[in-house]
Amino acid sequence: MSGHSKWSTIKRQKGVADARRGALFTKLGREISVAAREGGGDPAANFKLRLIIDKAKAANMPKENIERAIKRGTGELKGEAEFEITYEGYGPNGVAVLVKVLTDNRNRAAAEVRRVFTRHGGSLGETGCVAWMFEPKGYLAVKVNDGQDPDEIAMAAIDAGADDVVPSDDTVEVYTKVEDFQWVREALEKRGYELEEQEPIWMTPKTLMRLGEKETLQAMSLIDALEELEDVSKVFTNLDIPDEVMEKYQAA
Repeated sequence: MSGHSKWSTIKRQKGVADARRGALFTKLGREISVAAREGGGDPAANFKLRLIIDKAKAANMPKENIERAIKRGTGELKGEAEFEITYEGYGPNGVAVLVKVLTDNRNRAAAEVRRVFTRHGGSLGETGCVAWMFEPKGYLAVKVNDGQDPDEIAMAAIDAGADDVVPSDDTVEVYTKVEDFQWVREALEKRGYELEEQEPIWMTPKTLMRLGEKETLQAMSLIDALEELEDVSKVFTNLDIPDEVMEKYQAA
């Protein structure tokens, strides 16, 4: 969603990040296992696995945890099989929501996702009900360090083949075609830019929905609650969050 980096920063500042709930390593471990199962356990030959391992290291996930997760994915260690599931639904006032889940228990995941939707004024829908409102993109969040110009970073991303950029004072969000993600990522790294987030497949809304302040905060509460579920890996929405509403949410 637009302003994703700002949303992530605010969540960290409010102390609701996954690491504070002891769930981050579990989520990362599942992502690593699924990536290893799909593309093999060698990070040098499995780009998706390499990205997730980088994310795990940045979160200070212990090396032995990473190695165990890889071995579970390749079958060298026994463990419950993990499934990737996408749930679709509507938040308050018709906001579209896509929920990506990695779980070893389909029934538990479905029940928890449905409960959160219902409790926060939304509803779980049928497969395909909102997916058509999104398209897959590559996503990069580039940190603007001291002395760097956000517009220069944005131009470097465009020159490298980015589809769209959203610059701000502290972060430049970069969107690419899925097939161009690795090229743009490498080009930015060669220029010495620091990447805060890297997602080779990011579901981007084709159009954004803007609501009133009260309704926006209500929808943000739903997103928060979904992201806190242990089985949920990512939440995508077409909600447009104005800066002034983000600031009020941050101060709350």
